Amino acid sequence: MKKALAIDVGGTKIYSTIVTENGEITGDVEKHQTPKTFIEIQKLFKDIINRYENEVDVIAFATCGAVNNTNDGILGSTGNIASEYPTMVFKSLSKKPVFVENDANAAAWAEHVIGSSKGMPYSIMLTLGTGVGGGIILENKLYKGKYGAAGEMHFKMRTDKHRKCTCGSWDCFEAYASGTGLKKTAEEISGDSKITTYDVINQKDRPIMKKIIETWQNDILEGIIGLANIFDPDCIVLSGSMAEFVDIEYIEAEANKQIVTTPFKVVKASAGNYSGMIGAALLALSSQT
Repeated sequence: MKKALAIDVGGTKIYSTIVTENGEITGDVEKHQTPKTFIEIQKLFKDIINRYENEVDVIAFATCGAVNNTNDGILGSTGNIASEYPTMVFKSLSKKPVFVENDANAAAWAEHVIGSSKGMPYSIMLTLGTGVGGGIILENKLYKGKYGAAGEMHFKMRTDKHRKCTCGSWDCFEAYASGTGLKKTAEEISGDSKITTYDVINQKDRPIMKKIIETWQNDILEGIIGLANIFDPDCIVLSGSMAEFVDIEYIEAEANKQIVTTPFKVVKASAGNYSGMIGAALLALSSQT
């Protein structure tokens, strides 16, 4: 059975493990703090690969940042990692084939192959965390756009420059639907600049916290309605740490009342915490056949 060494690269953590062509993790999952400098990141990659490349058929990266359509490089700045990271020559890291994909795209593919959107030709995955990631599956294929940057969830929620987004623009979906967005909503409703998302979640039965969560959830709903109207999906998958606090049944029912396209499902991700590595491995192994 073919195997991939999968490496998941984030701004704070880097994970690695071995994944089979069936999407099964067979090795230990190793966790590393993301080094601060480009040279240190490159060295960590080489150390991981040197230990395992003889056991696998391909090296698969799931990484922060948009990835080009040749799956060998980063398109631009990723914001929360060493500024030189997009210059990484991934193919030089191993004697085996190296495949690179955006982490949200990879996770969406894992959900499509072994997770909650399995058997559904049209799906969208939203990763709700500190920010918002996205992956789009159309006709059983990962949709990447003309250069590879599709799936960025930075469409406008309003036009009055109310909230600055991490992308540098204003009032993007990410600025409202993310964990950061929940904190901003909490600050605006409570008037307390020190309130945290933990405060909101831990005190969710208080009337003011209920209002905060409902407002945040309705912002997510508005974005999902827009995505459903554009893509007419079979389902939208919600993943990430903040998805736990979303009322899936409410979102699905309300969205289906308001869309102008056909009914769709809203489901929670089921491929697991390491779906990025699994998806990258599956894509990498399929690219070698």
